[in-house]
Amino acid sequence: MYIFGYGSLINQYSRQMTGNTQAAIPVTVHGLERHWGKVNGSYQIAPLVARMGKGHCNGVLVEVDEAALAQFDLREKGYTRVALEPGQIETFDRAQSALNCFNRELPLWVYTKDETEPPCQHWPIMQTYVDTVLAGCLSISPIFAKTFVETTNGWHYPRENDRHQPKYGKHAGVEREHLAHIDQLLAQIPRTTARFDKG
Repeated sequence: MYIFGYGSLINQYSRQMTGNTQAAIPVTVHGLERHWGKVNGSYQIAPLVARMGKGHCNGVLVEVDEAALAQFDLREKGYTRVALEPGQIETFDRAQSALNCFNRELPLWVYTKDETEPPCQHWPIMQTYVDTVLAGCLSISPIFAKTFVETTNGWHYPRENDRHQPKYGKHAGVEREHLAHIDQLLAQIPRTTARFDKG
């Protein structure tokens, strides 16, 4: 079976802190909207959430067994695991589709949250969470990282720079060379909709 990871699960190092997975397949899922929001159990940081809708977002398919699925269910407490249809999945790089194929006979799962509140000053988006996700995206390609930023809603909500003292517990796989690229990507978000607390 597969899990569709659209946030920190894109990052293989963060992912491996929870359970064993096979190689990740970069994909786009249609009919799924990604945004920033509050989730119970997220330790007062605003993580990414997804809900069914008319949009689309990129991420990765990771193959898991029953034991790993149970571990990821614990990691994603506060979310609901729902099934995706194979027809919603499109390989991210069509030129590589023959290499990045997946078994359409296996179950496809995604963790969603239909009801959520937006981030706020007391429950902000944490920079180390953003860094972890975008480092995972950059390990795939710069275009994949740019697409993540463009297909994520809610960048205008408060964001806290916690790089000096990370508050995100699964912060992993972020190298110094990633940071300049991440900052460049985030700088392209319109100033009228982005607020950044330098901490």
